[in-house]
Amino acid sequence: MAENKHRSGFVNIVGNPNVGKSTLMNLLVGEKLSIITSKSQTTRHRIIGIVNTPEYQVVYSDTPGVLQPNYKLQEQMLAFSLSALDDADVLLYVTDVVETIDKNNDFLDRVRQMDIPVLLLINKIDLTNQTELEKLVDQWHELLPKAEIYPISAVNNFGIEEIKKRIVELLPESPPYFEKDALTDKPARFFVSEIIREKALMLYQKEVPYSLEVLVEEFKEEKNIIRIRAVIWVERDSQKGIIIGHKGEALKKLGTLARKDLELFFEKKVYLQLFVKVEKDWRNNERILRSLGYKLD
Repeated sequence: MAENKHRSGFVNIVGNPNVGKSTLMNLLVGEKLSIITSKSQTTRHRIIGIVNTPEYQVVYSDTPGVLQPNYKLQEQMLAFSLSALDDADVLLYVTDVVETIDKNNDFLDRVRQMDIPVLLLINKIDLTNQTELEKLVDQWHELLPKAEIYPISAVNNFGIEEIKKRIVELLPESPPYFEKDALTDKPARFFVSEIIREKALMLYQKEVPYSLEVLVEEFKEEKNIIRIRAVIWVERDSQKGIIIGHKGEALKKLGTLARKDLELFFEKKVYLQLFVKVEKDWRNNERILRSLGYKLD
């Protein structure tokens, strides 16, 4: 009989850009799976992180921030966010004390109509006071009357344990969906491209990081070292120049930062080669987007 008591479920994290979804995801999973920068649109894919114990399996899912799409890549990012509403057993709707409360009414309407448990997490409470927070909680109660509301601070790890506990209580009884030693559904190459892209988002300004994608052409794991060759795609020649920098200095710095993080992630020495290629208008090219793992159905 004890076998039937195992709990499993999909816990999907949604919300507008820059509210702290990826920071929260990494705290809940206990591993850095989602890249984090201060720029919006950092997350482009739906990233799964799995937490296993003998009693339960939580399949967390981080999604891109909800936005009005301007090109095909953003259309696919929105599709990832919407798909998270379809297969969730528990939904974590993340907002913060800074953003406009009715920023995305269409998406909120979808959330309001859901019959599954919704936990509304008000993040960044360290940036407000008790009176303002209470006002915000009341406003959200009106907007999402069925949701359970939790004020948190992901950066300070405040309120996270309570969320974890509540999630386990809400999980349906079910056998595990993934092997019990699985941490994610993504291959190693995915995390290589994400780590390189995170460093690019940190190093480069203005539109350059948003016009950039990373394709891992070679990933060879040897006994003592992983050899990686990756190509950075940009949309214009001028962007290629910025990525490479004067005498290749910018690209060298990017490579050094990425390699250090990759070595931490894989716990192994990494030899990383980076190249830059211009692929005009790749963000609107369906063939290219498919090759990068965006499924445009």
